[in-house]
Amino acid sequence: MSNYRRANTAGGTYFFTVVSYRRQKILCDERVRDALREGIDRTRQKYPFEINAWVLLPDHLHCLWTLPEGDADFAVRWAKIKRHVSLACGDCYKRSEWLSDSRKKHRESILWQRRYWEHQIRDESDFNHHVEYIHYNPVKHGLCDRPIQWLYSTLHQYVREGKYPADWAAKDSSFDGLGFGE
Repeated sequence: MSNYRRANTAGGTYFFTVVSYRRQKILCDERVRDALREGIDRTRQKYPFEINAWVLLPDHLHCLWTLPEGDADFAVRWAKIKRHVSLACGDCYKRSEWLSDSRKKHRESILWQRRYWEHQIRDESDFNHHVEYIHYNPVKHGLCDRPIQWLYSTLHQYVREGKYPADWAAKDSSFDGLGFGE
């Protein structure tokens, strides 16, 4: 079994990529979105964290979280959120032929990939780079021409707060698309 090393800075800010199992294009479905929102709200009641940026795409999501001082346990938060969505939506997306012995043993659904990717944010430049990456991701994946067209993104909040113009990073602008990762 692999030995994964996770960042563990208490009070840190982290970038995450979480992917649906077998890249199913289900994460923007209303039922999954509602369950995800509820799972986040419930988890934050007991395990608070700040959501700095977020984008939800059909088969994966990216987000930036800042954890409270003295707390580095993002793993428990993701476990609770993913479990909530799996319990709320599992019957709608049940595919028994996808349930391997390993998935059964670990009591896993077929909604999420087992692991997720995280990156600890190092400084303000790294933070800004990841916020832009998150908000540009729907354009990168060909889901829209301009980031503002994508409904499931915190870009709308950033525009309301005056942090970005509404036409930020349109395909015909000089924005380079950042060019890293998924």
